[in-house]
Amino acid sequence: MNAPACAPAAAAGHWLSFRIGTQLYAAPLAAVNEVIRDGDITPVPGAAADVLGVRHLRGRIVPVLDGQRRMGVASAPLDPASVRIVMLAHAEHLVGLRVGAVGELLHSGGIEIEPPPPGRASRRDDPVTGVLSWQGGFVALLDVCRLCRLGGEAGHVA
Repeated sequence: MNAPACAPAAAAGHWLSFRIGTQLYAAPLAAVNEVIRDGDITPVPGAAADVLGVRHLRGRIVPVLDGQRRMGVASAPLDPASVRIVMLAHAEHLVGLRVGAVGELLHSGGIEIEPPPPGRASRRDDPVTGVLSWQGGFVALLDVCRLCRLGGEAGHVA
């Protein structure tokens, strides 16, 4: 069975923000299953470079992505007290994303979502679907399906 098509990011009005490197990103709140502390992650030999490994979560084995590597930002030291894993869900899939810190809940109602900056579109798997002006800067809005590589006929995670 094929994985369901991804919903456009613009359809979501509430977002959970988090920091990866120095950039602020956000995922649709409807796709956020939970936020947990960083913990024991078991490496998976031969996995993609941005896959940290897998983690046991209440009887499930969940892949965990390195947010810095997945988003292509320079590796920066992480404050262990702030690091979190944002558990993202789509259909029956659950994927963790390690982030530097979790921010606030955002509501995009009444704020225009702009297209991603030029040049980002050259990455076929780029999960950034738009940007939202926020507090003198911007927040990059993510498509969870693209972020976790859950598109169309592939149906696999990470």
